[in-house]
Amino acid sequence: MIQVKGLQKNYKTATEEISILKGVDFSVEEGEFVCIIGPSGSGKTTLLHLLAGLDTISTGTIELDGVDITTKSEKERTILRRKKIGLIFQNYQLLPTLTVYENIIFPLHADGKKVTPDKVLQLLQDVDLVGYEKRFPSELSGGQQQRVAIARALIHEPSILLADEPTGNLDRQRASDILDLLARLHQERKQTIVMVTHDMFAAGYADRIVLFKDGVMEAEVKREDEDYAKFLSRFMA
Repeated sequence: MIQVKGLQKNYKTATEEISILKGVDFSVEEGEFVCIIGPSGSGKTTLLHLLAGLDTISTGTIELDGVDITTKSEKERTILRRKKIGLIFQNYQLLPTLTVYENIIFPLHADGKKVTPDKVLQLLQDVDLVGYEKRFPSELSGGQQQRVAIARALIHEPSILLADEPTGNLDRQRASDILDLLARLHQERKQTIVMVTHDMFAAGYADRIVLFKDGVMEAEVKREDEDYAKFLSRFMA
């Protein structure tokens, strides 16, 4: 579903060129739940933004569901993002003047697609927000707002769900609720998910954990690996 080869990302300042990603090779299988962890400045969020087509690479290639996005224009990447990618952000990014229902269907309107009420109702059921359709974001808790954001990210049935610190603004209980929801979507819908987090509790929900440090992949572990629990405890200590 995702294939990254030789990925480099550099930023120029007035005095120097800073290398954020340094030749990353990375792949995600269809239906896999992958978590990317690492300290601040390790390049994990930069990688997610590049996967989403929100930024351009310096060198290398990124293929999403068989499409090389590195050869696409900004307009083409935007169209591709609307068709194949669902985005979840730490700060929810809901439109404050729209209701829950209107926020969820907004991507369909932006893409000129027809709204199917039954699909919206199913999503509201999936994220446990039936009855909240007419409420505004200011009337919701942080966890409820993030569930709206997840429903919005899924409304166009994306191939890939990208989540950037989706529990970063939530307390432990609300964070657990969101992580349980993502895990259920992964299991029931076979949704491909790539999540960036600094929280090893959140990382424990993934099939595979990838550690980034200083712009490179330093280590990775799969749930079925013998040292999975040891890997988790090493970074949770």
